[in-house]
Amino acid sequence: MTLGMIWTIILRFAIQDISVEETSAKEGLLLWCQRKTAPYKNVNIQNFHISWKDGLGFCALIHRHRPELIDYGKLRKDDPMTNLNTAFDVAEKYLDIPKMLDAEDIVGTARPDEKAIMTYVSSFYHAFSGAQKAETAANRICKVLAVNQENEQLMEDYEKLASDLLEWIRRTIPWLENRAPENTMQAMQQKLEDFRDYRRLHKPPKVQEKCQLEINFNTLQTKLRLSNRPAFMPSEGKMVSDISNAWGSLEGAEKGYEEWLLNEIRRLERLDHLAEKFRQKAAIHEAWTDGKEEMLQQKDYETASLSDIKALLKKHEAFESDLAAHQDRVEQIAAIAQELNELEYYDSPSVNARCQRICDQWDSLGVLTQKRSEALQRTEKLLETIDQLYLEFAKSAAPFNNWMEGAMEDLQDTFIVHTIEEIQGLSTAHEQFKATLPEADKERQAILGIHNEIAKIVQTYHVNMAGTNPYTTINPQEINAKWDKVRQLVPQRDQALIEEHARQQNNERLRRQFANQANVIGPWIQTKMQEIGRISIEMHGTLEDQLTHLRQYEKSIVNYKPKIDQLEGDHQLIQEALIFDNKHTNYTMEHIRVGWEQLLTTIARTINEIENQILTRDAKGISQDQMNEFRASFNHFDRDHSGRLGAEEFKACLISLGFDIGNDAQGEAEFARIMSIVDPNRLGVVTFQAFIDFMSRETADTDTADQVMASFKVLAGDKNYILADELRRELPPDQAEYCIARMTPYTGPDAVPGALDYMSFSTALYGESDL
Repeated sequence: MTLGMIWTIILRFAIQDISVEETSAKEGLLLWCQRKTAPYKNVNIQNFHISWKDGLGFCALIHRHRPELIDYGKLRKDDPMTNLNTAFDVAEKYLDIPKMLDAEDIVGTARPDEKAIMTYVSSFYHAFSGAQKAETAANRICKVLAVNQENEQLMEDYEKLASDLLEWIRRTIPWLENRAPENTMQAMQQKLEDFRDYRRLHKPPKVQEKCQLEINFNTLQTKLRLSNRPAFMPSEGKMVSDISNAWGSLEGAEKGYEEWLLNEIRRLERLDHLAEKFRQKAAIHEAWTDGKEEMLQQKDYETASLSDIKALLKKHEAFESDLAAHQDRVEQIAAIAQELNELEYYDSPSVNARCQRICDQWDSLGVLTQKRSEALQRTEKLLETIDQLYLEFAKSAAPFNNWMEGAMEDLQDTFIVHTIEEIQGLSTAHEQFKATLPEADKERQAILGIHNEIAKIVQTYHVNMAGTNPYTTINPQEINAKWDKVRQLVPQRDQALIEEHARQQNNERLRRQFANQANVIGPWIQTKMQEIGRISIEMHGTLEDQLTHLRQYEKSIVNYKPKIDQLEGDHQLIQEALIFDNKHTNYTMEHIRVGWEQLLTTIARTINEIENQILTRDAKGISQDQMNEFRASFNHFDRDHSGRLGAEEFKACLISLGFDIGNDAQGEAEFARIMSIVDPNRLGVVTFQAFIDFMSRETADTDTADQVMASFKVLAGDKNYILADELRRELPPDQAEYCIARMTPYTGPDAVPGALDYMSFSTALYGESDL
């Protein structure tokens, strides 16, 4: 029943009894009085007789609508005569309501006449009916302003979140792009650990922020479309596409960073190995060359006997043989130094300096050797005797001694392997070396036999050889000592190879352990991606059912996270073991990470799409049957299940829903208009969300700028402008100040001081002008 009907019935109360229909009007009028007087102290309207005896009810109605006419704070409940007369006098003088009642009759009667009071109260309702229109208009404006304020807060939240995310990306990219290598393994491994912390701890929250930012943006745009507001355009550089581009740059910088770190660690490992090998070979060579220059510069041949000269000559020939045998080691030292330089070893200057000293000394030895050889040859004719056996011993002992030194060097040489096959190769080579030891022992016995024969000859013929071999410094004791050293190093090498073989077996176990999980998780992620795509285009139940299904699906996906974490742990063990390849799987940890992030983002976006569809459906009053019809039509023409329709597919879809789009000029113009709505960027495709927005716009109604303008006109009393005091009187404080701060001054011919332009403000709310 409308308020006008209530008023009509009330007018009949004075001349006839109350009928059944009028009883409803009575209740309506009583409810109106209760609502208007509720905030006033000592007023409790329960009926149309004794509730009005103290006069405060009448005064409250007047003060509620015209507070300037009565000072309500000075009224007392125990002075009903004053209260009643004040209300009757003010109503007659300022509201044109005649005195229908007498204060003495009301106060002096136990139960005042109900029909008389109702008739008089209805006069107040009629007098203040214009205020009811203003309240309705104020409610509409409050609703519109609340939407705008909420949207502005969402815009501010988006801008802040986008700024924070972009700043984090800006700070992180230079760190990922920094490829400056460190000089030590420890420093590079720390870099690798920092990168692992970034992937495990720092990046995942940012992935969620990026996804949430896109969801907030989509939700905001949906709310703006539903309230007929213009689309939100973020600040320059903060569009969703800008964030996606920045994120792409981040992942581009991230790509290859881990591989670079591992390559650098491998390079430093190789450098440390080469540097140690260089030091070992250099130390052995320097020990051998120690004192050789002084020996070559001796003038002992000048005072030697003939036999001594012959001995010196033979000794020198043995030295030359030994010198030639060491040429290979010098070349190896130079080659290692060159490789260290090419690999940019951090301590290359000291390596180069040491290598240069060795080479310079080697050249010096060559020159001194040549000079001594020439000196001995000049005196060779003077020296005719020589002990051939000493020379034979020297010639046999020198290469054998060199072989033993090389064997000791090889047995103590460090090694780097990365696979079972490599360590098996080293083990095979070691077994082959051990197989040569019996022959080497025979050669040693033969050399010792020569020495024994020399001793026998010296003793037999009393040759004065001073008890030493003049052709070489190598003696049987040294040969035996080095031979014993070789025999000691063999089992040590065996143990080292066994330990390395065990390590490689453990590495292989880590490879298989990682591969077994990755080969399950990788296909699982791909399957879930396909299933989500299927769910997003299928119709099973209501949108709420689909949303519940998707959230359960999301929960099951999140519950899978421990398996990803477990795989991360296995991956870390592989990296700590310096394992660089895995033939048992095609999945890398990077593949799994990217797939997992895409899976989380896809399910979140799909849930957001369904939420926006629910928001659109509820806001526009679309029934579930209509929503199902829209989805069925869209899916029918979305034959490739891409979630998008081409222009011709979209036209066919519209025709199937009853749109009159012919092939004539008028039909083409209408279709072009529709495409400009659903595809404002002219990409040539229509998404399901754009399709739903369009259909909801075609089938539902929302508030408009004209409606808001008409509401402001009611509050302004039909004026073309409104005053700040009127806004503060009719609207809540925060919304009144919101309007006052944004309304421009009214400049029409009927303007008064302080007049505000509510018309331009109303159109600006809907994007039809600028605030």
